[in-house]
Amino acid sequence: MGIADQFKDKAQELADQAKQKAGQDKDQARERGQQGQERGRQAQEQARDAAEQARERFDH
Repeated sequence: MGIADQFKDKAQELADQAKQKAGQDKDQARERGQQGQERGRQAQEQARDAAEQARERFDH
């Protein structure tokens, strides 16, 4: 195995690692996005509940 082959192997190894890391980062970003959407839905639900409770108290 010559030096050129060693460099090619190392370059391929680094490229594979970069692709793997990019995939992990994409998965993490997707997960954070889903968590943010869920928090937003929960906040909307809480706001609706609070508004409904306030209306009920005001009506009585």
